[in-house]
Amino acid sequence: MSNMNPMVDFYFNQAKKWQQELEQLRTIALDCGLTEELKWGVPCYTRQDSNIVLIHDFKEYCAFLFFKGALLNDPNGILIQQTKNVQSARQIRFTNVREIFDMAPTLKTYILEAIKVEKAGLKVEFKKPEEFAMAAEFQNKLDQIPALKTAFEALTPGRQRAYLLHFSAPKQSITRESRVEKCMPRILNGKGLNDL
Repeated sequence: MSNMNPMVDFYFNQAKKWQQELEQLRTIALDCGLTEELKWGVPCYTRQDSNIVLIHDFKEYCAFLFFKGALLNDPNGILIQQTKNVQSARQIRFTNVREIFDMAPTLKTYILEAIKVEKAGLKVEFKKPEEFAMAAEFQNKLDQIPALKTAFEALTPGRQRAYLLHFSAPKQSITRESRVEKCMPRILNGKGLNDL
């Protein structure tokens, strides 16, 4: 495990609930010849600067997250789409270290396939922003305020998607309206929903 990055050690050292599981996932990723980095505050495993898989933990499980998991073969039916809006990434979830030990050869196979996908330059076909539902409350504002429409169209497709999903999620119109009003200044300033 000579590829261990000391900058990432803190993540494993501070883990409470999933420490053994996370360490085993780390070993598996490093055994596949990946470079260990710290991205988004979690261990990320790359090949030639391309993200392949990351490790993350939640209250109920820990997981490998494959960046282009949607392109992987899944003969074992273990890849999970976190939510219906996640287009590319897929998780393999774990709740105990025994699962990880038992699945190690399979996990390595998935990682090696993810590396091949990256080497081949395969890309996930993302839905275009116009393919997402547009909340009527937001459409009304775009129709009423040309500068808002111009600013929204100038955002990257990913930022547009984030706003469209954020605005269309609530069931009640008053909540959708409130979200639109709250985000309008950010859009007008060219900022995405999660930009600082």
